Amino acid sequence: MPLKTEYEKIKPYTTKDGSIIRELIHPSVHGNSNQSLAEATVPVGGKTLLHKHRVTEEIYHITEGSGIMTLGSEEFEVRKGDSICIAPGTPHRVRNPGEKELKILCCCAPAYSHEDTELME
Repeated sequence: MPLKTEYEKIKPYTTKDGSIIRELIHPSVHGNSNQSLAEATVPVGGKTLLHKHRVTEEIYHITEGSGIMTLGSEEFEVRKGDSICIAPGTPHRVRNPGEKELKILCCCAPAYSHEDTELME
């Protein structure tokens, strides 16, 4: 299996929480075993649905734009360069009230799966 991907060849899809994702590295495609790395895009005026993951820990790293993150009972601004750790079972969402796309690198361990995502709204 390939251990390298070319960004332009990765087809985006919409996840259960409504974010637009490009799976950069995922076990189902690349043969790695313990994690996945994706780029999420939240368009201007968009948001993800409030959700949690039963098992998966996520790390978000903001690569473009800014937004408002809900993490448990907290809400705070995120912007390019910020990193956020999301523990399993923690409700979260991000919205983009800004003027340009919000792009986030998302690392999931174990790897992302729709089955591990529980919508809360």
